[in-house]
Amino acid sequence: MSVQVEKLEKNMAKLTIEVPAAEFEAAMQEAYLKNRKRIALPGFRKGKVPRAMIEKMYGAGFFYEDAANIVIPKAYEKAAMESDLEIVSRPEIAVEQIEKGKEFIFTATVAVKPEVTLGQYKGLAYEAEAIEVTDADLEQELKKVQEQNARTVTVEDRSVANGDIAVIDFTGYVDEKEFEGGKGENYELVIGSHSFIDTFEDQLVGKNVGEEVDVNVTFPEDYQAADLAGKPALFKVVIKAIKAKELPELDNEFASDVSDFDTLDEYKEDLKKNILESKEKAAKTAKENALVDKVIENAQMDIPEPMIELEVRQMADEFAHRMQMQGLSMDQYMQYTGLTPDKLLAEMKPNAEKKIKTRLVLEAVVDAENIQVSDEELEAEFNKLAEMYKMEVDKVKEIMGDAGKENMKKDIAVQKAVDVIAESAN
Repeated sequence: MSVQVEKLEKNMAKLTIEVPAAEFEAAMQEAYLKNRKRIALPGFRKGKVPRAMIEKMYGAGFFYEDAANIVIPKAYEKAAMESDLEIVSRPEIAVEQIEKGKEFIFTATVAVKPEVTLGQYKGLAYEAEAIEVTDADLEQELKKVQEQNARTVTVEDRSVANGDIAVIDFTGYVDEKEFEGGKGENYELVIGSHSFIDTFEDQLVGKNVGEEVDVNVTFPEDYQAADLAGKPALFKVVIKAIKAKELPELDNEFASDVSDFDTLDEYKEDLKKNILESKEKAAKTAKENALVDKVIENAQMDIPEPMIELEVRQMADEFAHRMQMQGLSMDQYMQYTGLTPDKLLAEMKPNAEKKIKTRLVLEAVVDAENIQVSDEELEAEFNKLAEMYKMEVDKVKEIMGDAGKENMKKDIAVQKAVDVIAESAN
């Protein structure tokens, strides 16, 4: 196998990969053996048709596509390693030559890691705001703890109000016909959460248990289900029950229930300390983010579009996984939010680009400062992971493997680069 590398504009490269004819012939034979059980010709038992007869009947290229799919992944992986390019995108494959008895030639167009020209990254100006814990901060934290310890009670003496949980049955109609996904029973809808489209929740406010409500809404123009986008809909809703949160009283008993303190005053003092620590941590993060943003502004780099596209796809996959962990499919999420897959990807793109730029400039600072990661620092990180996941350190190392270890070293080095930038700021 031979590989030719052509550097293109905007940090793109094209690999021309030539696979020997004998290797492609072996892939053709593999494709034949894999598919012959599905092929039948008159005069032959199914699965026993000779390859030459199949190619005579259907053409020499009958197995080309399958053979190419067998050859390309391994050939590309080997070529990518031999090229010494730092590839940061999926390859765009194009077949240049495919013919029986000849070398199989294809190209893989890829994005490569862009070079970064750093501007000023040390001694940057930053004005930090004073940190204090206000009465409003304490009140907000107490309210949050109250909410966490609230109990849900059934309301029977009033109508639906904002913040209530309305237990409903509903059936949706468009053009007087029920539509798929528009029906639910005993659904607990938090009024004011805006989890349903348009003014659906608003139209339930003031209604009573047992009441049947006609809710009229309009689907967004960019709604993910094309047959519903922009259309008016009628939901027949029955209010089955009304629930509300009942908050506990703020007193000494509450303090002893939710903490290790006997009095509310002691608990408040502890909360103030925790709020201060949280604000200090947030301030540190805000400072680091602001300074890194300045480093990005001062740097020069040309990020290839396929690199951004790959990052967006990875972010979307991670988001889908998080939704799945919460028991929600992406189809359901799209239906509830009115988003489309393309719109979701478009919304993720700026964050993906920012994430790439951040990583690139910090890696450039690592190189500029010759930042190294000691064995002790790496071991300390392993210990943190072991404690976090309640595992033995050796088991964590085994799971991480060599690749995981190298990625961890890079992450530690990048954080040390952040420290260099932050500690040198004025």
